[in-house]
Amino acid sequence: MLKSAVLFSHRKIQFHIFTEDSLKPEFDKQLRQWPDSYSKKFEHRIYPITFSVGNPQEWKKLFKPCAAQRLFLPVILKDVDSLLYVDTDVLFLRPVDDIWKLLRQFNSTQLAAMAPEHEIPKIGWYSRFARHPFYGSAGVNSGVMLMNLTRIRSAQFKNSMIPTGLAWEDMLYPLFQKYKNAITWGDQDLLNIIFYFNPECLYVFPCQWNYRPDHCMYGSNCKDAEREGVSVLHGNRGVYHDDKQPTFRALYEAIRDFPFQDNLFQSMYYPLQLKFLETVHTLCGRIPQVFLKQIEKTMRRAYEKHVIIHVGPNQMH
Repeated sequence: MLKSAVLFSHRKIQFHIFTEDSLKPEFDKQLRQWPDSYSKKFEHRIYPITFSVGNPQEWKKLFKPCAAQRLFLPVILKDVDSLLYVDTDVLFLRPVDDIWKLLRQFNSTQLAAMAPEHEIPKIGWYSRFARHPFYGSAGVNSGVMLMNLTRIRSAQFKNSMIPTGLAWEDMLYPLFQKYKNAITWGDQDLLNIIFYFNPECLYVFPCQWNYRPDHCMYGSNCKDAEREGVSVLHGNRGVYHDDKQPTFRALYEAIRDFPFQDNLFQSMYYPLQLKFLETVHTLCGRIPQVFLKQIEKTMRRAYEKHVIIHVGPNQMH
């Protein structure tokens, strides 16, 4: 995930990595091995897993050990104005810079952005099974979440516990206590409950920014991705590591194995095209252009930047 962000982005990135203490040296070691041309494109800080309110063990057991951490980012990262939270199973197929532009589209009340959990409510999980309130007609997915932390810290949120508003940090634990027997997807469910009561605070971005197997495994249902290509790939349910969705796995392996110094077209794009030919027996594999469109565009931009800038205007005929 970090590699995909650095490969395709233009401007310098600040990574805030939350992980268990035992993994910190491994992160430092791996990131130091990247060549200078890439390591100068980012700075990183590593944080322990901490929960500022309530019982840490309860939060850890909520869904996955680190998942509930995203709920506490406004409290922990006090000096950060805005950030993009992503799960570890996310890959960027275009510059992160492009996602930042969505922040500028927030109106005066919006303070976070997520994509819908499902495009078709009647077959969506929340609309069929949820035992708690959720946002909109099909809920939202929290694997890719843009957050204006400054606004979150200063807002008062409507809730189902007291008639007045509550600050973000004061709301988390009581809300969890109230709904803990009804929630399945942990912190994502809590976010759905929060934005059910505060819909004016959420900006909903299209499915191409959080593209999951659900968008193609029963037939293609993310129209934005068909039009513009997948921008952010979210390989949830472990699909990068099993054989259920070979298209997702092919993209993951191409980015994982890409040798930094090589030409992106030769070492990533062409091998991917070939690999996708082997996946046409799956529904996701029948729409390779959806997965390749943004990568191709991004690579072309990078290529033009290198080649055209180095040829002076006088030599152009």
